[in-house]
Amino acid sequence: MADRTWQDELRSRGYRVTPQRRSVLEAVGELEHATPDAICARVQQSSEGLNLSTVYRTLDVLEKVGLVTHTHLGAGAPSYHLAAEADHLHLVCRSCREASDVPLEIAEKLVAELEERFGFRADARHLSVFGECRDCRVGSQA
Repeated sequence: MADRTWQDELRSRGYRVTPQRRSVLEAVGELEHATPDAICARVQQSSEGLNLSTVYRTLDVLEKVGLVTHTHLGAGAPSYHLAAEADHLHLVCRSCREASDVPLEIAEKLVAELEERFGFRADARHLSVFGECRDCRVGSQA
């Protein structure tokens, strides 16, 4: 999709380019790891008529087309980010709830072992590792 625009991607798959899709896609890019609620709040700053169900439907279309992807960073709604920026995994602190992106290469050994031992081909781009971040660990030792 490198030379194609997001509009071209939508049209090539039979979808119309709409102001709502543009607004949701822009909000995902601005917010990075954003829940549908956060995306809706951002979009409603400029488009009051857009509701949460429209955001969910739009995210579904944008994901089918390959423009956005989601991951689960804890209980509740998934978090969305642009598919072009999805080549990372997530470290999620259970204490402060901060989510950090780390290079996908860190998971290469795990992905290789899963395939070798179990015949399972993992997609680490959807991987979230939960634990406690350095700052919280240091703070809890004080």
